[in-house]
Amino acid sequence: MRTGPSTEYPTMWIYKREKLPVKILARYKSWRKVEDHEGTQGWMHARLLSASRTGLVLATSGKPVAMRSMPEGGARIIWRAEPGVVGSLTQCEKGWCLFDVTGRKGYINIADVWGDEPLK
Repeated sequence: MRTGPSTEYPTMWIYKREKLPVKILARYKSWRKVEDHEGTQGWMHARLLSASRTGLVLATSGKPVAMRSMPEGGARIIWRAEPGVVGSLTQCEKGWCLFDVTGRKGYINIADVWGDEPLK
């Protein structure tokens, strides 16, 4: 992540964790101004980003978050995801998304993850 939209700008962060979600705030040529889950904003080259939707489990309660068999609050809990876990988000509707963490899938309430918006 850089301070501006060019390799001439200084590097702010080097992200080493794959699939970490970011939100795109602006575009300039092949650069994207992004924001990470901690609110840090900067510029990244578009080739470093993916259109795949991912989410990061929030630590609002400090406890694991339920991943359910169906997209509803009363459905059976099949997995629990610890705060900080990153997974793929698909099939999002009515406040629920299918959350896939290395093959372990379940529906998660989007209020429990950061990154529920698709990349633009």
